Amino acid sequence: MTSLQPGDRAPEFSATDQFGNAIALHDFPGRKVILYFYPKDNTPGCTAEACGFRDNYQILIGKGYSIIGVSADNERSHKNFSEKYVLPFTLIADKEKKIIKEYGVWGKKKLYGKEVEGIIRMTFIIDEQGMISHILTKVDTKDPAGQIMRLMNLNQVKPHGSASK
Repeated sequence: MTSLQPGDRAPEFSATDQFGNAIALHDFPGRKVILYFYPKDNTPGCTAEACGFRDNYQILIGKGYSIIGVSADNERSHKNFSEKYVLPFTLIADKEKKIIKEYGVWGKKKLYGKEVEGIIRMTFIIDEQGMISHILTKVDTKDPAGQIMRLMNLNQVKPHGSASK
């Protein structure tokens, strides 16, 4: 489990996105960032979460947020996932798990009744100054954007999430 807390400076990172572009946290100056960590492309919960962000993307962008998803999948997997579900945001390929470990989201978790090591689904909300304002440890995969909008007291339209195109 992460040792980061709200009020901490978000760890800087640099990695490659689904299109092979270099992406770093400092590439988003003056923007709030929703940095979400998820276990694996094309799995039911991860697809629902990504599509929930996709379906509310314009609302979140309009509120000053950028969205970045991170998993240990490679660029090709991210590109296929992004294209299949028409995801308009950045997916970072963290194959070496450097960002995942820096943010403390790698650890033991229960999966189908067994204890395994893997990515612990978590979302960090980073403010315009690069500080962590909120950490979501119990992510609503069916309505992640709505969960964030309620947490941040953002006026919203009725959230709509879907795991399909």
